[in-house]
Order: sequence, then C-alpha cells, then structure tokens
Amino acid sequence: MTKSTAAATLIGLMLLSAAAPAAAQPAPQSALQPAPNALAGKTFRMIIGFGVGGGYDLWARTVAQHMGAHLPGNPTLIPQNMPAGGSIAAANFLYEVAPKDGTVFGLIGRDAPLAPITGASGARFDPTKMSWLGTPTKETNICIAYHTAAVKSVQDLYDKELVMGDVGPGSGTRAYPKALAALLGMKFKLVSGYPSSADIFLAMERGEVRGICESLDSVESRRPDWISSKQVSVLFQGAPEANPELKGVPLARDLAHNDEERQAIDFLYAGQGIGRPFAAPPNLPPEVLKTLRDAFDATMKDPEFLAEAEKLQADVSPVTAGEIEKLLAEVYATPKDIIALAAKAIAN
Repeated sequence: MTKSTAAATLIGLMLLSAAAPAAAQPAPQSALQPAPNALAGKTFRMIIGFGVGGGYDLWARTVAQHMGAHLPGNPTLIPQNMPAGGSIAAANFLYEVAPKDGTVFGLIGRDAPLAPITGASGARFDPTKMSWLGTPTKETNICIAYHTAAVKSVQDLYDKELVMGDVGPGSGTRAYPKALAALLGMKFKLVSGYPSSADIFLAMERGEVRGICESLDSVESRRPDWISSKQVSVLFQGAPEANPELKGVPLARDLAHNDEERQAIDFLYAGQGIGRPFAAPPNLPPEVLKTLRDAFDATMKDPEFLAEAEKLQADVSPVTAGEIEKLLAEVYATPKDIIALAAKAIAN
C-alpha cells in the first residue's frame, strides 16, 4: 500500500468513527415513546362524603365505574364512604390527610365549600386551594313535604311546622331550612343523624320526618314517582335561576323581603352551580392534576357513562374545574356583611 493510499484509508476510517457514535448511540427513551405516567399501576380511592344509597353516593360510584378507563393503566377506582358532617369530614381528609399523588380524590357536598367561610364547626379546609376536577351536573334544590304533612305549600310554612331530616352541617339538608327559618320566618324543625338522603326518604315513608331539602335529581332518581304522583309537594326551589321543569314552583330568592335577604339567599344557593363537585388534595404536581382533569372530562363524554346516567335519570350537564374555581372565587368575594348574615342564619 502506498503512503497516499494508506493516508486516504486512515482519513476515511477517522470520518467513519466520528460519525459512528451518532448513528450507533441509542435514541433517548423519550424520543422513542412517552415516559411512563406517574399514575400508571397505582391503586385509586374515590372518597364519598355521604352514606351509601344517596344521590352523592350514586354519582360517585357511577363516575368511579367509568373514569378508570380514562386513567393510565385503566385502574379500578375503589369507593370509600366517609359520611360525617355533611361531607366536611371527607373534605378535611382530602385537604389534610390524603396523599398528594393523585391516587385519592372524591366527591363532597355542593354546599361544603361554603362551610369554612360561614364558620361551620370542624371545617379545616380551604376550598380555593383544593384541586378541583369538575362536576357532572348543575343542580336545583327543592324543599319537599310528604303527603302526610300538614304543610302543602310554601305559604303553609309560615303557619305550620314541617319536620325535616338532615345529614349534617355541611349539607343543604340542614343549611337551607335553618337559614330560611331565620331569614324568612319559615317554620322548620330538623331531625339530624341520617347518613344520606336515601335514609331520609325512608324516614319520610316511615313517618319519622315529613320533609327534606334535597336536589331535584336525587329525588327523581331515588323516588321517580314522588313528584308526578303527588306523593310530595314541592314547596319551593333554590338555584341561581328557576328550573323550567318546575313550572309554578316559587324560587327561594323571590321570597325575600329585601335586597339584603335576597343577596344572602343567593350566597346560600351558590353551591347549586357547583352541583356534585369532585376534588383532589391541594398542591398536586401539575402533570398529575392535568391527568385527573383530562380523565374526568373524558368520562363526561364517555358513551357508556352517559347511557348509565340516562338509566339512572341523572342529568349530565358538566361544569369544568376552571368554572368551579371561578365560581368559588366569586363566592369568596361576597361582601362580608352578606356572608355574616348568611352565617348567622345557618347557625341559628
């Protein structure tokens, strides 16, 4: 081999060796496929702030049944009922105790976010810092009287006492009758200690109590014939605006005597816009929170979930996490004198 040939060969080998590492070096894992999701392979728990059989339990278990299909690894979500304080215990658990890794989230009462601002006993969570996932529906609350009650209309409430069942201080079953008794002079008597609205429905049928303030969808799904067969009288409805399904039923805010009472009632019923709120602990890693929210949003569009909700006569009209955060920001910006009026009414 001549010197010139050898030199040429050496140069060619050098060029090949310089290029070889780039060609032979394996591509980074992220370039080949996405990194494994931090939630894949985990066990998930769905905390339910009320007892078995009520409207919240029904919604939570229905969402849990289908949401796993939209989470990494398609896990089974294990329901865990935590019925105490109208879901305040569940909210405290999510806020203070539950791991902040996305494996534990749950459903709390629509009125529970008002508990801290109104000074409800035992509320140790900040709703503005919770990691909200969304709600499957907006709601209308109705106060109903069983057909055996002397009260047949809202006008009767000013003259006759109606015995109501309630599930605890963080729920509308207690807050609404207490507040409206204080603000408007309605005559309600509360019987506490029921784990869920389903237990109160049974108590109404047994004659232990005569009424309840509960969501329209809960009444229609658990006792679909009650309203149509006039087993109950719908005394009034509570929501930001009247439900077209309840023609002729007075809206609670329209029963107010002045603007101050009207604002207090609007504050009390703000939770109806939150519906059935699903929340996770605060300070989740951003990518974990996004995974949970995406899975929740996908569940709300899942044909199998929608078909099951229809069978249960549950209206699916989702509200996103962002909308819940906006609504809570507005609620917590309510003038202090209105909050104080509402809080005093609930406490009475």
